[in-house]
Amino acid sequence: MLIGTLEDWKSAYTQGAAPQELLEQQRQACSTQDTAWISLATAEQLQQQIADLQALEQAHGREQLPLFGIPFAVKDNIDVAGFRTTAACEDFAYVAQEDAFVVNRLKQAGAIVMGKTNLDQFATGLVGTRSPYGIVLNTFDAQLISGGSSSGSASVVARGIVPFALSTDTAGSGRVPAGFNQIVGLKPTPGAVSSTGLVQACRTLDCIGVLACTVADSALVMAIMEGFDPTDCYSKPRPVVAPPKPLAQLRVAVPAGRELSSSYEQAFTEFSGQLQAQTAQLGEVSFDSLFEVASLLYYGPWVAERVVGARRIYGAQPQSLLPVIRQVLDVAQQFSAADTFAAQYRLEALKREVEKIWQQWDVLCVPTAPRHPRIDEVIQEPIAVNSEMGIYTNFVNLLGWSAIAVPAAKLPDGLPFGITLIAPGWREPELVRWALHIEQQVGLSAGVTQLRARHVKAEVGPAQSWVVPAQGPTLELAVVGAHLRGMPLNHELLACGARFVKETRTADHYRLYALPGTTPPKPGLATADDGAPVVVEVWE
Repeated sequence: MLIGTLEDWKSAYTQGAAPQELLEQQRQACSTQDTAWISLATAEQLQQQIADLQALEQAHGREQLPLFGIPFAVKDNIDVAGFRTTAACEDFAYVAQEDAFVVNRLKQAGAIVMGKTNLDQFATGLVGTRSPYGIVLNTFDAQLISGGSSSGSASVVARGIVPFALSTDTAGSGRVPAGFNQIVGLKPTPGAVSSTGLVQACRTLDCIGVLACTVADSALVMAIMEGFDPTDCYSKPRPVVAPPKPLAQLRVAVPAGRELSSSYEQAFTEFSGQLQAQTAQLGEVSFDSLFEVASLLYYGPWVAERVVGARRIYGAQPQSLLPVIRQVLDVAQQFSAADTFAAQYRLEALKREVEKIWQQWDVLCVPTAPRHPRIDEVIQEPIAVNSEMGIYTNFVNLLGWSAIAVPAAKLPDGLPFGITLIAPGWREPELVRWALHIEQQVGLSAGVTQLRARHVKAEVGPAQSWVVPAQGPTLELAVVGAHLRGMPLNHELLACGARFVKETRTADHYRLYALPGTTPPKPGLATADDGAPVVVEVWE
């Protein structure tokens, strides 16, 4: 079995390894007894994906497939064609007929689905213990929680079984397990990544994210995943934002009045001191308004939105739900439509208040979680402990912000401690650049592997357009057809480091043709007397 980062996998193929042999070894090394997995790719499913990969290589060339032959895992509330989607509820399960939008994009870039991972049922939880398929154990200490709801995805990355996995994050479900398993969890701005093919927890808030061994890996995968999806009414194109500040000019805010375990407080204090020495300013701010936003998610009418995703089971077969999940969903019955609107009004008022943070500060730096609970604690107090885990994560999606969780320290007992950087929406490029600095300085391996990030200059960064502005002279290129955002060849632009500039139209005398013998069909644009304006995109 190959345990490695994306670069390690690419290097193995460059040196002559065959996808068939390497991926089959990887599949056979996975165990159906491992509670991190709900289902694994069969030999037939793997063979079909390899055949599809070979067809892509023949059509486009290996150099145009940035994830050629790289295995990944998919949280089991995201559809993969031919695999069962369970959302950790057997009576809800169905065989997906199509890939989720993001899975398709990753496959088109050459990636291979190794299996579907365990989760807190219907992605309702931050603990990793709420699944009928078993509790996912923490990779460092089996008595401690793995964190959820993306527990299985975090576990298989932290053990090096796959170099990256898909998570979902509504209240912190991709960040908390990253922190507890010493890996990277990149959570995009709501709407940046399509949720077509996702079993929704809260559709207005859900984000499909990436769990990876390194910051650079998470950034590359995210850049391939994201993009406007016209079939998802909540999908949004990435706007052009100001270039990121260097770390030395950064103004960093940390929470005042923290209530952390003693080891976490010591680790966060030491980390903050190191960060202060490298940045322009670091200071404490009150999180009272942010905590009020968070309370709307767990104790307000947004709980009712979770019922929508689980409606088929909750309404007709409530006995199929775990008792704790049913208890959470039952809270929705306490709220009326009027309560929902009142909560939305309050949220808008709080948004206006907390946006003032960004007038003085560039980024929030928080402990990813306040402490690391034991599994038996969660079993005894499932609601209280779960709520406690989201103190620094719950408010982010309600505010439309972006975040990245990264390892920050090793505690004296050998357990990991992680921090999360939080910024306004669409600031993932800045978060990635700052996280690259932190990753290099901390120097921790990913999970329980020996994998460490290679040195990547923050000024250069991964070769993806939204991570780093293009270096040197550039030209503007108009693209059409399959190279548009959300289309199967858009990844070729991203792999070249191109940056989206704008959407526009041609003059009114063009026609668009599908060129014969090309897969996917390549466009031919020609003038015509009976033509019309054609939508094109401009990329730098």
